[in-house]
Amino acid sequence: MKRKDKKKLCRIIAAAVLFIAVTLVEHFALLPKILIIGGFDLQTLLLFLIPYGVIGYDILLRAAKNIVRGQVFDENFLMSIATIGAFVTGEYPEAVFVMLFYQVGELFQSIAVGKSRNSIKSLLSIRADTAFVEGEDGELYEKACEEIELGEVICVKAGGKIPLDGIIVEGKTTLNTVALTGESLPREAAEGDEIYSGCVNESGFIKLRVTKRFEESTVSKILALVESSTANKAKSEEFITKFARVYTPIVVISAALLAIIPPLFLGIGNFEVWKEWIYRAMTFLVISCPCALVISVPLSYFGGIGSASRRGILVKGSNYLDALAKCDTVVFDKTGTLTEGSFSVSDTASAKDIDRRELLSLAASAEKYSTHPIARSIVSFYESEYGAMSDVVESATEIPGRGISAIKNEKRLLVGNSSLMLENGIELSENIDQGSLGVAVHVGFDGRYMGYITVSDKEKSGAKTAIEKLRRAGIKRTVMLTGDRRAVAKSVAESLGIDSYRAELLPQDKVSAVESIMSSHKDGKLIFVGDGINDAPVLARADVGIAMGALGSDSAIEAADVVLMNDDLERISDAILLSRRTRRIVIENIVFALGVKIGVLLLGAFGIVGLNAAVFADVGVAVIAILNAMRNLKK
Repeated sequence: MKRKDKKKLCRIIAAAVLFIAVTLVEHFALLPKILIIGGFDLQTLLLFLIPYGVIGYDILLRAAKNIVRGQVFDENFLMSIATIGAFVTGEYPEAVFVMLFYQVGELFQSIAVGKSRNSIKSLLSIRADTAFVEGEDGELYEKACEEIELGEVICVKAGGKIPLDGIIVEGKTTLNTVALTGESLPREAAEGDEIYSGCVNESGFIKLRVTKRFEESTVSKILALVESSTANKAKSEEFITKFARVYTPIVVISAALLAIIPPLFLGIGNFEVWKEWIYRAMTFLVISCPCALVISVPLSYFGGIGSASRRGILVKGSNYLDALAKCDTVVFDKTGTLTEGSFSVSDTASAKDIDRRELLSLAASAEKYSTHPIARSIVSFYESEYGAMSDVVESATEIPGRGISAIKNEKRLLVGNSSLMLENGIELSENIDQGSLGVAVHVGFDGRYMGYITVSDKEKSGAKTAIEKLRRAGIKRTVMLTGDRRAVAKSVAESLGIDSYRAELLPQDKVSAVESIMSSHKDGKLIFVGDGINDAPVLARADVGIAMGALGSDSAIEAADVVLMNDDLERISDAILLSRRTRRIVIENIVFALGVKIGVLLLGAFGIVGLNAAVFADVGVAVIAILNAMRNLKK
C-alpha cells in the first residue's frame, strides 16, 4: 500500500471512530443541549461536522478548485452537493456516512490501480540508467547511459542489468530474459553474440560494444510503448469517458428539478415537503455518481495490458485489446514465423557437364551482394566447403520476388526462382520438386541452365500445437501467405493443419491478399502474424498486426499493434483469450453498474429508498466493479 493510501486509511479509521462516538453521544443524550437557537439543534450539527470535516475536507477542496477552473460536473461536486444537502435537511448521520463510504470506495480504487500499475512497474525497473566503463587504470567507473557513444565498450558484472544493446567482445554468461520475453529459462551468451538491454547478466563478467544509443535501445523503445499504451483507448472506454461528461450535468439538472418542481405543486409553503424532496434529490445525486463505470472500465483494460506484459506480450493500447477479442481469422507469414527462417543448403543438382563447385561458385558470386537469408546460406555453404569467395561479378541487381541478375565475365548470370529463368528464356531441364521444405534456387549463365541448389527451412517446434490452441480459442480460419513455391506451401500447410494458403506471392502481393481475405469475411476481425522485419506494410494493414520474435526489431515495435517479445507462437492464443476475458469483465461491469443504478435511481426518485441505499448504489457498486476488474490482474 502506498503512503498516500495509508494516510487515507488512517483518516477513514479516525473519522469512523469519531462518527461512532458522536452517534452514541447523540443517541444516549450524553451531552446537555446548550446550543439550540430558535429550535435549531446547532450542537448536533457541529458534532457531526467533526467526523465529516476529517473525512471529507479534501473532497470539498477539490470540488471548489474544479469549479474555479470551470470543471464543475465531476464526482467531487456530486458528493459535496449531496452531503451538504443532507446536512441542510437535517440528515447529519447520513451525510457523514455517505462521505465516509465514498472515501472507502476511493481507497479501494487507489489500491486496485496501484496493483495494476505494479504489474507494469516491474517492467519499468528493467532499465539501467548508468553503465560501467573501464578507465586507463583498469578501474571501473560509472557513466550515465545517455553519455555512452556508439562503439564504446562497457562492462557488466554478474547480477547486473544489461544497460544498452551491444555485442559481447569478451567473456561469456547466462542471461535472464524474463522481463523482456516472459520466458523463465535462461539463455547462454558468448563472445560475438548480440544481447539486448533489459536482460540480467546472471553469471559471468562480460564486456560488450554498444550498438544502439540509450534512447534507441530495445528497453527504451519497449518502455515508451508500454507507457503510451493507455493513450489508445478502446471504443467502450472512450464511450464511458464521453458518457460521463454528458451524463453528470444531466444528473445534476435532474436532481435540481426533482428538488424544486414537486414542492411547487405539492405545498410551496410547507417546509416538510421541501425537506422530503430535497432529500430525494440528494439521494438521486449520490446514486447517479458514475464512479463505478469511470473507474472500473479503464482499470479492466489497464489490468489486461499489465497482465499481458508479464507474459512478454506488449499491447499498444486497449483498442487493440478490444480488437483481439473480436478476431476469428489469423493469417500467418511463413518464413520466420511458422518456420525457423534459418536456411541451409541441403542438396545440389548440376546440369550435364557442369561441376558442382562451378554451380555453387556462380550462385555464391551473385548472392554475395544480397542480404536475403537464402542468399547468405548459399554463400556460407560455399565458403565452408571451398574457402573464401574469390569470384566476383561486375554488377548485381536484386529483383524483388525473383532473385538476382548479374554480369560476370561480360555474360549475364541469373540466380533465383523458376519465374526468373523462364522470363529470360532459360528452360529448366531438371526436376524441381525437391521435397517438403526445399526452396529451389536456379542458376542460369549466358543463356544456359546450369542447375539448382536446394535450400531448406524447417517448421518451428510448437507451431502445430499453436494452431490447435487457436482453434480451441475459437479462431475459425487460419491462412498462410508465402513467396515460396506452391508445393512447399501445401506441404507446410498440411503439416501444421492450416486451413488454406496462398503461395508464390511477391512482397506487395501480401497486402492485397490480406485485403482480399478481409473483404470476403467482414463479420470478425483479422490478425496478421509476421516476423516484423519485412512484413511492416501487412502488419499495419491488418485489423491487428502481431510481430513475432520482435526482441531488438525496430520495425516490429513500430509497425505492429501487438509485439510478442519471444518466438513462441502459443502466446497468440494467450493474447486472444486474455483480450476476451478483459472484454467480458468490462461488459459485466457496465451491465451491473447501470442496472443497479437505474433500479435504485427510480426507487430513490419515488422516495422508496434513502441515502443508505444510495451509498450501496454508488460506493458499493464501485467497489464490486473494481474487485471484478482486479480479476484481470491474475495470471
